[in-house]
Amino acid sequence: MAQMLALTILILVLFIGEAISTRTKAWIPSIFVSGVLFLLGYWTFFPPEIVAIAGIPPAVAVMLIYLLITNMGTLLSLEELKNQWKTILIALAGILGIIAALFSIGILLFDFNTVVVAIPPLVGGLVSALIMSEGAAAAGLPTLAVFAIVIYVVQGFAGYPLTSIMLKKEGQNLLNKYRNNELTAKQLPGEQKGATGKTVKEPRMFANMPEKYNTDFFKFFRLALVGYLAYLTSTLAAPIVEISPFVLCLLFGVIARSIGFLERHPLQKANGFGFAIMGLLLYIFDGLKNATPSMMLEILYPLIGCIVIGVVGMYIFSFIIGKLLKVSKEMAFAVSLTALYGFPADYIITVEVINSLTKDEEEREVLTSHMLPPMLVAGFITVTIVSVILAGIFVGFL
Repeated sequence: MAQMLALTILILVLFIGEAISTRTKAWIPSIFVSGVLFLLGYWTFFPPEIVAIAGIPPAVAVMLIYLLITNMGTLLSLEELKNQWKTILIALAGILGIIAALFSIGILLFDFNTVVVAIPPLVGGLVSALIMSEGAAAAGLPTLAVFAIVIYVVQGFAGYPLTSIMLKKEGQNLLNKYRNNELTAKQLPGEQKGATGKTVKEPRMFANMPEKYNTDFFKFFRLALVGYLAYLTSTLAAPIVEISPFVLCLLFGVIARSIGFLERHPLQKANGFGFAIMGLLLYIFDGLKNATPSMMLEILYPLIGCIVIGVVGMYIFSFIIGKLLKVSKEMAFAVSLTALYGFPADYIITVEVINSLTKDEEEREVLTSHMLPPMLVAGFITVTIVSVILAGIFVGFL
C-alpha cells in the first residue's frame, strides 16, 4: 500500500469518528467510532503495519507523546495539582473498586491467573499490559499473554461512551448552575495576572523578547527541551527509583509553565497540536492489529466479564468516596473511568463534550475550568503511575 493512500485512509477514519461524535453531540465519542473502524479495517483489508506505512512508526509516536504530555502540563498549575487532592482520592478509590470486585466476584467466575493478569491492564495503559503479557508468557500461559494485550486494547470501548455520558450530565448540571449565577469560573492555569490585575505576557521569561523571535520553532525547542529534561531526570533516577519519563513530562510541564519558561498550550500556539494528536491516536489504534477475530472469540467471556465486573466495582467505590468528598456521582465516576484509557482520550472526550454542550465561549471556559483539570490529573494518576506499580506487584503472582 502506498504511503499517502495509507495516510488518507487513516485520516478518513479519524474524520468519520469526529463527524459522528459531532452529529450525536458527543453521545458517541469519536475515539469509540474510530476504534471500531480500525478493528474492522484490520479484520478486512488493512495491512498490519498500516500506521507505520502512513508515516507514524513507534519512534515518531514516542516523540509526539513527549511533546503532548509536556504540553498538557502547561494546562495545569502547581496550585491546581494541590487542589485536585479529591480527584486523586477518587481515582485511587476507583482502582481499589476494580481490585475488590475482581478478587471477590471475578475469582468465582474465572481462575486466579486470569484475574491477576486482567487487573493491571484494566486500570492502566500499554506499559502495564506489556508487563503482564510478558509475565504470562514466561509463566507458560500464552493465552493469558494475549489476553493482557487485548483487554488493554478493548477496555476503552467500555470507558469512552460511559465517560461521555457522565461528563454530559455533569456539564449540563454545571451549565444550569452557571446560568442561574450559582457557579463561577475557576481561574485557568494559563491566566496569570500581575499585581495591577493586567494579564502578564507569556512566556514571562521571554516577555521582553520581540514577538517576531518567538517563532513556532522556538516554541517547539522549549517544549522539546523540557521533555528532554524529564527524560534525563528519569534516566538519572533509574538506579535508585523507577519513574516514568512521561509522569515527569507532566510535572516538568507544570513547573515550566509556573516559572514562565513555557506559555499555556505551546503546542497549539506552534500550530502542532492537531498533528500531534492525530499521530498519537494512530499509534494507539495500531495496537488493535493484534486483536484477531479468533482471538477475540477465545477470550470473549473473560474479557467482557472482567471489564463489566471491574467497572461495576469502580462505580460503587467512586460513588461512595465521591459522596464523602461532596463530589457529584457523575464527576466521580468519570474521573475513575480515566483508568480505562488515560491520555489523550481523557482530554479529547472532555473537550468534545464541552463543545457539544454550548457554543458560548465564556460558558465553554467555565466548563473547561471545572472539568478538564480533574480528568487530566486522574488519567495520569491511574494509567501512568498506579497501573505500572500494580503490574510490578501482580506479575509476581503468576
